[in-house]
Parts: sequence; C-alpha cells; structure tokens
Amino acid sequence: MLGLLAELSLTAFGAALGAGIAAIGAGIGIGKIGASAMEAIARQPEAAGDIRSSMIVIAALVEGVALFAVIVCVLALFV
Repeated sequence: MLGLLAELSLTAFGAALGAGIAAIGAGIGIGKIGASAMEAIARQPEAAGDIRSSMIVIAALVEGVALFAVIVCVLALFV
C-alpha cells in the first residue's frame, strides 16, 4: 500500500513539474517573440501590421504547444 501511495505521489509531482516547465517555456517564448516584434516595428514602422499579425500567429502556435504539454501532464495523472 505504501509503495502505491509513493508512486502516485511521484506521478503527481512529475505531472506538476512538467506542466510548470511547459508554462515557463511558453512565457519565455512569447516574451522573446514580443520583444523581437517590437524591435522589428521600431526598425520598420511601415511594416507594423504585417509584423504584428505574424507575431500573433507565432504566439498562438507557442501557446498551442504549451497547452498540449499541459494536457499530456494532466493525462499522466489518470493513466
């Protein structure tokens, strides 16, 4: 019984750690995307619309990957 409880606790810790790392990675990635986009807009203000739309698409892709990673971590708890 104690071994099963320890295994469940370790699984929960691993899932929480994985979800946290995924969230931190997404935050860093979106921060870098935003910083690069603002620098690009400062260099070429006439291309601001194109840069902004590209930034939004790329940020959405990063969020999608992070959400997928969090879902995998949650599924690890129940499988």
